[in-house]
Amino acid sequence: MKNIIARYRYSLLLLKQLVKTDFKLRYQGSTLGYLWSLLRPLALFAILYLVFAKVFRIGDAVPHFPVYLLTGIVIWNYFTEVTTGSVGAIVGKGDLLRKINFPKYVIILAGSFSALINLILNSIIIAIFIVINDVDIRITVVLLPLLIIELFAFSLAIAFFLSAAFVRFRDINYIWEVIMQAAFYATPILYPLALVFSQSALAAKIIMLNPIAQIIQDVRYVLITPETQTISDVFGFAWARLIPIGIVLLLILISAWYFKSRSKYFAEEV
Repeated sequence: MKNIIARYRYSLLLLKQLVKTDFKLRYQGSTLGYLWSLLRPLALFAILYLVFAKVFRIGDAVPHFPVYLLTGIVIWNYFTEVTTGSVGAIVGKGDLLRKINFPKYVIILAGSFSALINLILNSIIIAIFIVINDVDIRITVVLLPLLIIELFAFSLAIAFFLSAAFVRFRDINYIWEVIMQAAFYATPILYPLALVFSQSALAAKIIMLNPIAQIIQDVRYVLITPETQTISDVFGFAWARLIPIGIVLLLILISAWYFKSRSKYFAEEV
């Protein structure tokens, strides 16, 4: 462990400084400052809850739907913040890359950890909603850290690929925006997965192959209500949850290889 720390000491120090700088600059100059980290998901939650729960009555059959909806929004916001923020991360540090030789992956890691701080802050709001809605805390909550690790790994894998691809292909930014808009509605955030499953089991299976959908449903299952449909329920066998995990591992390998192979050219191309 000492050898590992010594080897990556410079990277860890740089990572720490970049995370602090990124988090400080994010809301610099705004009146409410860091409170925006909490107000943004709450504002989106209020609008979506009013429209989908009160007007269209979509969440009537879901226990503790306010917490159910807020949890999905918070997880999606983290994924969006990491991936969207990573697209121009390398290009944005172009001047620094041309002047100093340092591990390029630290830039992407810094954005991911900065977003993780926001996720932790937003988790406090979820905890308050859990208390207000009188949600029973079950032993399954111990699985929550594993799901957060999966979320972090999946988001980071996408971030590495997007950041490296954007250096050469500047259209990636617009393509990813379109993909994220479509993915938001294709992920069971606003509506229960059971609603999709009742109409088409095949559609539900396709949706759950997306790791972010699997993570959201599993977090809801372990934290809010056991009535939440998970990927195992949709496919009909327990080991189905290994499918999105396998996808995440494959994306990590592909993204790490692609980022490493392209990083040697960053200083020239940015």
